Amino acid sequence: MSDTVIENVAEHRFELPLEGEDIAAAYYQIDENGNLVLTHTEVPSEYGGRGIGTKLATGTFDLIRASGRKAVLRCSFMQRFYATHRNHDDIVVG
Repeated sequence: MSDTVIENVAEHRFELPLEGEDIAAAYYQIDENGNLVLTHTEVPSEYGGRGIGTKLATGTFDLIRASGRKAVLRCSFMQRFYATHRNHDDIVVG
């Protein structure tokens, strides 16, 4: 299992490799302003309770920040994460 989140541009998602071919993913769309609209997060149920979602969210926000882009949170998981991790105020819009 990796701790490194990558962006899969072709699939419009951020991925955290798990075991084998399993991944946790944060899906996005790009709005008319070029913002990444985070729409859905998936962590396979067998990986629940291991902090995978937190690693995915942290890595996703870090990659968005590093790229100079902004995020719009439409995913309920990302909204909850952001509510308790306000150190991402600089990249969250909308």
